[in-house]
Amino acid sequence: MVRKAKIGEIVRIQKLINYYAGKELMLPRSLSELYGNLRDLFVYEDDGSLLGCCALHVDWQDLAELKSLAVDESRKGKGIGRALVEAVLKEAKELKINKVFVLTYVPEFFKKYGFKKISREELPHKVWKECISCPKFPDCQEVPLIIELEK
Repeated sequence: MVRKAKIGEIVRIQKLINYYAGKELMLPRSLSELYGNLRDLFVYEDDGSLLGCCALHVDWQDLAELKSLAVDESRKGKGIGRALVEAVLKEAKELKINKVFVLTYVPEFFKKYGFKKISREELPHKVWKECISCPKFPDCQEVPLIIELEK
């Protein structure tokens, strides 16, 4: 089941995200950052176990970022990532956000949902605020993709 995250789940969410950050597949997240962005976060729960997470972060009136998509390693390929992406896109539509972008090392996953590759220059500078503090900046290999939602 996909739902909004609860405050008591932040430590588990951080462990899930930072597991992949340790493999250099996504940016690490601090507890402070996760608590501060609690309302952005979705989780996938099954039988009381938190098995995945994802966030929708609004950047501007018509633009949001899908970020921190992570699925428990033992449950990959079971539709959890798909369910989280669908929940994020549904919320974006409900909020009347026209475009959702993602920065990723696995673009093929997101292309299955209609995301299309774009050049970095097509995104406003505002979205690169986290990149400045990343150890891979400016030589990051993340691929920017975007999806335009129905208006």
